[in-house]
Amino acid sequence: MKELYKDILQAKKENRKLLAILLDPEKLLISEIKGLSDKINKSPATHIFIGGSTYNGNQLDDLIKELKLYLNLPILIFPGDYKQISNEADAILFLSLLSGRNADYLIEHQVNAVPILEKTKLEIISTGYLLIDGGTETAVERVSETKPLDRNNIDYVCQTAKAGEYLGNKLVYLEAGSGAKLSIPLEMISQVSNKITIPLIVGGGIHSKKAIDEAFNAGADLVVVGTAFESDNTFFELC
Repeated sequence: MKELYKDILQAKKENRKLLAILLDPEKLLISEIKGLSDKINKSPATHIFIGGSTYNGNQLDDLIKELKLYLNLPILIFPGDYKQISNEADAILFLSLLSGRNADYLIEHQVNAVPILEKTKLEIISTGYLLIDGGTETAVERVSETKPLDRNNIDYVCQTAKAGEYLGNKLVYLEAGSGAKLSIPLEMISQVSNKITIPLIVGGGIHSKKAIDEAFNAGADLVVVGTAFESDNTFFELC
């Protein structure tokens, strides 16, 4: 697999928008992957993210192997913690929860992941992860025991994103959380995109083709669709 981060950078340079489908491994059955993959192959997806806030890592290798039988898209781990690592994937978003002050999710899980990652060939992409208030308590908030950033305090979100870039993050991820009622405000996407020079990922609360396009137009380089596709994998046929 080619270097995925370079591809993301090149896409940003060319203003070529990227779309990831987020799969929750806790809700995936190996027997259903072929049918699911058929739907994904008919979608505009460019990447697959896999991971979940409460997932224990069980069968992750097998799930990714099965996905690769039917998909020719890069698979990136979007981990809830260091137990969600598989050498079968192509890359891992090495997340640091910059919006919270729980040391476990700022650095401790990352430290614990090092000896595991050193035994893999995964491309490791440092990602500043910002949880934004999506109108409801999400699994990320419960598990990480951190509060999301105020969706109305755009200046502070911009400062946090820029701090992540200064720290050396290669991506910034604005996340409303799985099952969010509200997506990331378009004005926030626009201002964060203008504040940072690295690619911007936006996810959570996106339930329509219109919402995807609006996020792209506001400045997102990669949009993530999870719950909407999970609930109805004909989502893109209806867009």
